[in-house]
Amino acid sequence: MAVYLDHAATTPMLPEAIRAFTDAMSVVGNPASIHSQGQQAKRMLEESREAVAEALDCDPVEVVFTSGGTEAVNLGIKGLYWERNREGSRPRILVAGGEHHATVDTVEWLERFEGARVEELPLDDRGRIDIAAAGAALRRDPASIALMTFLWANNEVGTIQPVAELATLAAAAGVPVHVDAIAAFGHTPVSFRAVAAAGVSAMSVSAHKVGGPVGIGAIALARRASVVPLIHGGGQQRQVRSGTQDVAAAAAFAVAARAAADGVDASAARLGALRDRLVRGVRDAVPSARLRGEQPGPGRLPNNAHFTFPGCEGDSLLFLLDAAGISVSTGSACQAGIPEPSHVLGAMGVTEADARGALRFTLGSTSTDADVDALLAALPGAYASASRAGLADRAVSLGR
Repeated sequence: MAVYLDHAATTPMLPEAIRAFTDAMSVVGNPASIHSQGQQAKRMLEESREAVAEALDCDPVEVVFTSGGTEAVNLGIKGLYWERNREGSRPRILVAGGEHHATVDTVEWLERFEGARVEELPLDDRGRIDIAAAGAALRRDPASIALMTFLWANNEVGTIQPVAELATLAAAAGVPVHVDAIAAFGHTPVSFRAVAAAGVSAMSVSAHKVGGPVGIGAIALARRASVVPLIHGGGQQRQVRSGTQDVAAAAAFAVAARAAADGVDASAARLGALRDRLVRGVRDAVPSARLRGEQPGPGRLPNNAHFTFPGCEGDSLLFLLDAAGISVSTGSACQAGIPEPSHVLGAMGVTEADARGALRFTLGSTSTDADVDALLAALPGAYASASRAGLADRAVSLGR
């Protein structure tokens, strides 16, 4: 049987979310229509919005459904930037190093086509944002800053950021904050109400990371926040995100979001213990392997274990483990079909040679002790073979 240890990429849909999805697909009606069938669809949609809002601890009106996490991130960053920089006086974007490519590519697009000035906030060797550097950047001509954006928890190494502390610094400078909570939601308590009180204006999440369907996400947008929409036509969802909404996907998302929020503590305890066993086993199997990010504990996602293995390519290890029936991730970007070392590890100061040997193991609702046993049984042989192959003789460069 295949062993799946890549839940951070996507996790299996919950059976109850599948049932909600298929049941809702039989409902006919556009939720924007005023006849009874349209209103039935609208009622189901708004009940789903209420459930997602409860899971995120925000008001239903603050939940804007999107096509997924990437659109939510784009809306949060571009929407705030365009609104704040209407007169061209606020071109600066403060962005943490080692962000997901949804953020990296978005701010690079704004830099290239909209004249944004992107300033990277440095990370320490654990993947935490340098608070002093963030504070200094915010104090330096704050009137020129459009927004600050960062991950609640890093999707590769699992490090959790001090969200409220960073948001408080930004609020003191009058700068809105977008937080990408896609990797964090479901694995650590997430309260939009709490971080919004500290200064967060927008927070992005995605359904397929918590057992919902691919193709729907949401941005929690504070009542006080104003954004320029990405999509026009119809004015749905507070004039923020036009388009006919996917009722069935929203219903399934609602079920998954509720389960994620209700079970976050129990899940963290179970997966944290399983992750700790995996970490100990990897260290025993390959003593030279190095855990990256925060040490296991409150500063790290409970389902994440990210290692670098010296003297070999992470891709080689991935393929060898895949041949043994074990699915993992390198956590690296692949541009134009060319694997590159993780820009996250680069931002943490990891050398290119070490970064090339990265593997990420992430656990989820279906993960078991047997899955960890299978990995630990296959890893020594895979590492021995990958080490004999060594590092590929090709030129690569760490991304930003």
